[in-house]
Amino acid sequence: MHIAIAEDHPDQLAVLSAWLQGAQHSVRGFGTAAAFFDALQKEHFDLLVIDWTLPDGTGADLLPWIRRNLGWDVPVLVLTTHDDEHTVVQALEAGADDYVIKRVNRLELLARVTGLGRRLRSSGASVLRLGAFEVDIARQVLTLDGVPVPLAQKEFDLSSYLFQNPGKLLSRDHLLNRVWGIHADVDTRTVDTHISRLRKKLSLDGSKGWRLVPIYGVGYRCERVDSFRTTSTP
Repeated sequence: MHIAIAEDHPDQLAVLSAWLQGAQHSVRGFGTAAAFFDALQKEHFDLLVIDWTLPDGTGADLLPWIRRNLGWDVPVLVLTTHDDEHTVVQALEAGADDYVIKRVNRLELLARVTGLGRRLRSSGASVLRLGAFEVDIARQVLTLDGVPVPLAQKEFDLSSYLFQNPGKLLSRDHLLNRVWGIHADVDTRTVDTHISRLRKKLSLDGSKGWRLVPIYGVGYRCERVDSFRTTSTP
């Protein structure tokens, strides 16, 4: 998963990042609520880890904004030094999915993250229907106007991930980590090459109701351009 951490203590942030990267996650860390807010508006993350108390804000400030602007699909794990019932209840009522009491234990943290990731995957649909497109994730088949489109494995992985995140700005680094893995011996030009191929193969120029839009200096967004209705089946 691609994980954002809001933690103001540099040593703690370094430790948390190392633990999560060791478990094959990609991580971006932020020392202030302001930097965290800014990143959330520019990049998609699969999971958020938030220190309840930051220099310029608290979890009680961050969580309502996250739920109001990002919805409830992204899991949030809160870190807190307070184990009193009031703080825990406040965090959960504000929108946290889970919490860990500091000092954080590596195995507990990874178990909590794995559990939230499992919940995230189980909530996903196995078949996505987006106007002229149908993506069967289980069978790894993508059809356009009812006709299967021949795709290489990474092309299917990339296209299905884009269609699972419609309208979201996805950075090149995030797509590279999510589709190729954080230790892949490739660079972001690989993402650009595959995006170009998908745009042609899938007619993602708006003519079929969807288009891949480049966002200069950041990445791409797959957006709907007409009234096709997006549906999914479990």
